[in-house]
Amino acid sequence: MRRTLLALSSLLLPLTLAGCGETTGKPVPAPEKPAPESTHTPAAAPDQPEPPAAAESLLPFDALPIVSGGRESWTDCPYLDTQWIAETNGQRVTGVGTDERFNPPACVYWSYPEEPQLTVIVRHMDTIADATAVVDWAAPVASTDPAEEPAGWSGGRFGGNGHSVYAVQKGKTAVVVFSNQEQSIKPQIVAEEVINRLDLG
Repeated sequence: MRRTLLALSSLLLPLTLAGCGETTGKPVPAPEKPAPESTHTPAAAPDQPEPPAAAESLLPFDALPIVSGGRESWTDCPYLDTQWIAETNGQRVTGVGTDERFNPPACVYWSYPEEPQLTVIVRHMDTIADATAVVDWAAPVASTDPAEEPAGWSGGRFGGNGHSVYAVQKGKTAVVVFSNQEQSIKPQIVAEEVINRLDLG
């Protein structure tokens, strides 16, 4: 079916108490051996609020990857083979970079044109509705055709006017692939490979 939609930490300050005894002429007993130092670990302070688990949680649903070196970068995608991408999208790869704000990193590939030839984004969202919003942004219902592969995933696809997109969602996960090729089968193949390689089910 298509998209339906934070004490105080008490520091114990050691107090050294020195006692002065009277001089009575009696022998002063030898001082007792000091007690061994305690190996007790003080109780931890109450829990503080934890920072976000990943920077991705701060990204809006329509975030695009940013690669600092742009098309001059060469940082291989951790889950896709660069030569396989070249063959699948039908263009030589002249640059590749990742954006680690996303988890897993988003991957961007360039060829000779200024714009990326392929952009791969995987989003693990807080809710199903959030994942659906990612897909609806990338492949709006009104202007794309249904995408239903692989089984259990749904979203939209478009090809034409010098680009294509394949965007699908399953549960709280969304996978979006943009290509500068017009055939939407190319980003579809990449999306299916990403789902398989990352075992997204």
